[in-house]
Amino acid sequence: MCSNDGIAGSDRWRQATALVATVVILTGCGSPRPADAPPAAADRPAADPSVTIALHLVDHNGLMEEVARHRGKVVVLDCWSTSCPPCVKEFPGLVELAAAHPDRVQCLSLCFDYDGIGAVDDLVGPVKGFLERVGAGDVVNMLATEDADSLSEKLEIVSVPAIFIWKPDGTLAIRYDDDFAARELDRPFTYDDVAATVDRLLAE
Repeated sequence: MCSNDGIAGSDRWRQATALVATVVILTGCGSPRPADAPPAAADRPAADPSVTIALHLVDHNGLMEEVARHRGKVVVLDCWSTSCPPCVKEFPGLVELAAAHPDRVQCLSLCFDYDGIGAVDDLVGPVKGFLERVGAGDVVNMLATEDADSLSEKLEIVSVPAIFIWKPDGTLAIRYDDDFAARELDRPFTYDDVAATVDRLLAE
């Protein structure tokens, strides 16, 4: 039989748990977006998911060959993972960017789901499923065959999400990542920032 102290402690625990749940509901995962920050892609209408996705398996060399193949256009590369909530939240912005500039901008996506354990082929189905749900048929979609840590080192990023934008002449214009956001924006970057950069490059 429980003592009164035990019952009171249990009540206090339930109250504390309810308070924490309330805070999570009100603030969401991570820090709340500042009032003057651009709206995230998740706030926009969902893309049409009725598409068929081609998913290419590439290593770092294959990735850079794909980037070079589109010289003459602004190239946007989204490095992401299905296990990364900010990546998933913002990814529809890449789909919208591809639809907005079908001739002058080439949008690429590179999934970092492979951690070096098991077979890369086992990841194809889940990754394609996500890409189909967000309607990424106008994007060149790739799945890395190198483990995420090795590829991150080669691309000189700490983690995903990271977005690279190359000028039409093939030179890198900017890399959006957590370091850039902390140093230059003082908030997380969004596809509104990416779209603004693309518009500037197209106007040059």
